[in-house]
Amino acid sequence: MSDGFALGPLYVRYYGIILMLGAVAGGWLATVELKRRHRDPELVWDLLVYLIIGGVIGARIWHIFTPPPSSISQGFTTAFYLTHPLDAIAIWKGGLGIPGAVIGGMVALYLYTRNHKEVGFIDWTDICAPSLALGQAIGRWGNFFNQELYGAPTNLPWKIYIDPAHRLAGFAAVSYYHPLFAYESLLDLANMFFLLWVSRAYAGRLKRGDVFNIYLITYPLIRFSLDFLRLDASQVMHLNVNQTLMAVVFICAIAVLIWRHRPGSAEPTHNPYALAEPDEADEAPMGEGAVDIALASDGDETPVDDPDAEADPAASPPEEGKTAARRSASRNAS
Repeated sequence: MSDGFALGPLYVRYYGIILMLGAVAGGWLATVELKRRHRDPELVWDLLVYLIIGGVIGARIWHIFTPPPSSISQGFTTAFYLTHPLDAIAIWKGGLGIPGAVIGGMVALYLYTRNHKEVGFIDWTDICAPSLALGQAIGRWGNFFNQELYGAPTNLPWKIYIDPAHRLAGFAAVSYYHPLFAYESLLDLANMFFLLWVSRAYAGRLKRGDVFNIYLITYPLIRFSLDFLRLDASQVMHLNVNQTLMAVVFICAIAVLIWRHRPGSAEPTHNPYALAEPDEADEAPMGEGAVDIALASDGDETPVDDPDAEADPAASPPEEGKTAARRSASRNAS
């Protein structure tokens, strides 16, 4: 299977194209969320550049310090990367790590929001959480073209064939494996829909940051579970480092969510979809009745007549009052 194509002197890899498609799709979904929050959707495209840069740097650093056994067997160890900086930045040699991508993206987001305050950091995390899940769902298909991130051998109907050149050590005679990347892609897509549903169904009960906090529960659960099928898991001190990290994040995120929603919590709930611009929230449209009241309340203005009001018999029209006064003066003079 080809992993790319030549374009003049350049070799374009399908993996990179799919990652960019995932980023753009995630950006589009973020524009939808911004519109629902009464914010400018164009803000996404400026931010997306920073997120991609931060995500790629973080993902590469994560891979450098937690290389999988397949990379180590080829000589791409942490020590090698640290002594060969040009190879360290060659992302097509070795790969990228999703945990590092998320961490790097969050760092980039924080730095971005320090200078661009149209939307706060916490609000951005809620907006980006479903987009992140969508980007992961699409991006995982890059592993299909690279013939990587497959699971244990299987004979299930949806098994995938792996070329001998991409098989791990000890599995040279095994042809078919679990499509682990596809499993994660489908679960990430389901996670996206779940986060969108939660953000709408419980909008009046959520606090700022809750949607991203829920992402930190659902995605680690997905990754932790699937890593039991993974043959090429990164090891640190004989522990599956990604699975261990996911377990820690999962437990901490649940604890934070429970603490924030404990009975008697002073932190108010937040409905992001009920937001309005501050000036608009304080202004109420004035109807005809409001105009009449405003005119009537002015000390020097004559109140607007109400056509339905009953006439006061004690009140005389101005002209009749003047005529009566002249007649009275005539009688007194005579």
